[in-house]
Amino acid sequence: MSHYVNPSLTAVAAALDSGKVAWRSPSNLALIKYWGKHGRQLPRNASVSLTLSAAHTNSHLSFEKNDKQSGIDFELRYDGIRKEAWEPKTVKFLNSISDVYPFLNGYTLQLDTINSFPHSAGIASSASGMSALALCLVEMEQLLFGTEYTQAEFLQKVSYLSRLGSGSACRSMYPYLAAWGETLHLDGSSDLFGVPVDGVHEVFKTMRNYILIAGREEKSVSSTAGHALMDSNLYADVRYKEADLNFGKLMPALYEGDVKTMGEITEHEALTLHALMMTSHPSYILLLPNTLILLQKIRAFRADTGVPVYFSLDAGPNPHVLVPDAYADQVESFIESELLQHCHEGMMIKDQVGLGSTKLA
Repeated sequence: MSHYVNPSLTAVAAALDSGKVAWRSPSNLALIKYWGKHGRQLPRNASVSLTLSAAHTNSHLSFEKNDKQSGIDFELRYDGIRKEAWEPKTVKFLNSISDVYPFLNGYTLQLDTINSFPHSAGIASSASGMSALALCLVEMEQLLFGTEYTQAEFLQKVSYLSRLGSGSACRSMYPYLAAWGETLHLDGSSDLFGVPVDGVHEVFKTMRNYILIAGREEKSVSSTAGHALMDSNLYADVRYKEADLNFGKLMPALYEGDVKTMGEITEHEALTLHALMMTSHPSYILLLPNTLILLQKIRAFRADTGVPVYFSLDAGPNPHVLVPDAYADQVESFIESELLQHCHEGMMIKDQVGLGSTKLA
């Protein structure tokens, strides 16, 4: 049984028969990528990410006690429309945490959720969505059983539950930067939950992030399937060693405000992620022709101007443009004049490093 179980949670009686909770949780952008897992959603290598702001999920969870006491009674609505095809994945997650929350079988649950960005297009919608749900579940626990947590304890339990649904979700609730995976390069790091990365330079707390929508179509291969393919990838062991080396190089850069080192590592990690996809068996490609045009133009602009602008990619075709706040106007002008023409319907999401999760009324 998980050490996150409070004995009172197994009690038959709860303080409330019904209620509703609501949270907003952002997506995050991994600088050191997590790709490959084992056991019960445990990472093969440690990762560190920037918490975003504008790219987020709002989730409202309604709960009402029922007499079924067997199986999860659950309904999911996205933007007000029921999505029955999406429900089995969430039900699977809720069943998987029965060791932590055995009381869920006694409640009818309805989740109403909406993203501020396209889902399943490689902008880590599972991270924002699953962390928002976990935030709702932990608050539900508090309302039902009166459990008390410090803010750090609350977020750690949310992170633990998020991880069981989506690995990268365990980093989304923390402000600025977060890490996941046990590593000698960060005190307090753990495979079981994400931790905040404290003490980073101010330049990374105000970093701008422009998400260029190269394509809106749903990914051809899910991240879950992509992680599984790492088990047979001949380059996997070398990748995990390199990720640890990059983590060790990145942490001093984050503390010292070394944007150049951060950017070089971030670009290398992004391209390595997609190289691993292309060398999997079977192989697959998520990049689009206009993705490559965008990446080349960003590098050319940096070389021509000296502006410290860098790119990253998640498991999808849409580049993230990272730049210190001081250069935001110059880079926005460049994006509007040179890059938007290569984006789907000229779409871009203006984002920046954010403060983590927020409770909604």
